[in-house]
Amino acid sequence: MSKRLAYILGGLAAIILVAVAVLYYLTRPLPELTVATWAGPYSRAQANGMFHPFGDSRHVDVRIALYDGGLEELRQMVGNNHYDWDVVDLELPDAIAACRLGLLEHIDAGQLPAGANGTPAARDFVPGAIGPCWVGSVVYSQVIAYAPNVFGNAHPISAADFFDIQRFPGPRALRRATAKFNLELALLADGVKPEDVYATLSTPDGVERALAKLNTLRRSLVWWDTSADAVAMLKDGRAVFATTLNGDVHDAAAHGNKVGVIWDRQMFQLDAFGILKGGPRVERALDFVRFATGSEPLARVASWVPYGPARRSSFALVPPNPESHAVVTAELPTNPQNFATAFAIDDEWWQLHGADVEPRWQSWIARLP
Repeated sequence: MSKRLAYILGGLAAIILVAVAVLYYLTRPLPELTVATWAGPYSRAQANGMFHPFGDSRHVDVRIALYDGGLEELRQMVGNNHYDWDVVDLELPDAIAACRLGLLEHIDAGQLPAGANGTPAARDFVPGAIGPCWVGSVVYSQVIAYAPNVFGNAHPISAADFFDIQRFPGPRALRRATAKFNLELALLADGVKPEDVYATLSTPDGVERALAKLNTLRRSLVWWDTSADAVAMLKDGRAVFATTLNGDVHDAAAHGNKVGVIWDRQMFQLDAFGILKGGPRVERALDFVRFATGSEPLARVASWVPYGPARRSSFALVPPNPESHAVVTAELPTNPQNFATAFAIDDEWWQLHGADVEPRWQSWIARLP
């Protein structure tokens, strides 16, 4: 074989090897990460704001698994060492319980990135958002809503106005199923400092004080079972005030049923990301959590759904809704104006003390007219 032919064949072989390598690189399966989250607009918002951007930046196939709350699936996966999920979006009460039960990996808060404005993560996240095994992503709140055009030129603006039946007469709608939210609202409206609410509720006299405040409304109370029903009660006249979730206020307005909102003493909770204990992709999952809870991904999610970013630095970055182009910041719980007197529900307190408080709540309800 001539040297020339050998060079040609060698060159062709090299080209073929490069082509095969490129083809493998372009067609090889991407590493996977599965995030369990809630169905509907929320998971769509996360897909657009977090999942796809993370997958594109890290060359990872982010898969979405649908989840409907609770800990049973986590228990089974961790207990059986068989993992269908890597990361799960949990309501904060479940995140606290899962952490206590050893179902979630420890997350070093010191490794979370600073906010877009340089604020360290420890000061950038809202209270309760960072825990031993979780990092908060979105904030949703119970607010006080009221029927528009009922009180004329007098507009209620505070939690205390909910209890002022002289200036603002009419039925008030509360959730009957649980004392949670109701007792906190009563104490805050009665002048208890936010930092003292749970210490007060930890005493028998404190619970009685909250019930006594609620008792001032005893002849004006009506009850709702679902938050969406609470907003409907304002529309059809069954109530003039109602406690309800801010997301249901948003949904009602989107369907032409706009109501007034009192942000004073909004009671907020969080959804948070946790990583399944002992899973096969823990490092990739940690990378995802750090990315997803950065300022910009949280801001993008908030442009799709009416939940506030759990980081303060995110608010200035929230863009208009990508489809409607509506500016959504005014209705977000963590808008600084809305969040000025926000109260953090202490889910861990309720897990420890709820079983003692709830019978007294049900007994009080039974004595109402």
